[in-house]
Amino acid sequence: MARRRCSKPSCQGYAVSTLTYVYADSTAVLGPLATYAEPHCYDLCQMHSERLTAPRGWEIVRITPDPDALKPTSDDLEALANAVREAARPRYVPGGDVDHPPAPHGTVEGTRRGHLRVLTHDTSYDTPSSNEQYPHEDL
Repeated sequence: MARRRCSKPSCQGYAVSTLTYVYADSTAVLGPLATYAEPHCYDLCQMHSERLTAPRGWEIVRITPDPDALKPTSDDLEALANAVREAARPRYVPGGDVDHPPAPHGTVEGTRRGHLRVLTHDTSYDTPSSNEQYPHEDL
């Protein structure tokens, strides 16, 4: 994944923060680098983030998140592990087999491995029989 560059012309620094303007409140908000580039936001390098000034009458709000709060916690990892276990667990339908959606039209179910299955193309749907292709020739 390519790192984004500073939005200032002729600056080759890597972006570390994102600047957004709230015109209704005359506020410039400088926060952590956004997940993706947006058209009305400006990505700034460390130097331009520190030197940022606002027009007269405007306020600058600097949002600096706690770096420790951004790290995954044991609760996050446990929740992820539980979600993976739940997704891999077969779902049973009362009075039936494991709940698998039916194979799409024109496919045949091949082998299964756990919750995964192989679908192969059914060739009987490809070419119609000679009577189906030209049904009027029997006349």
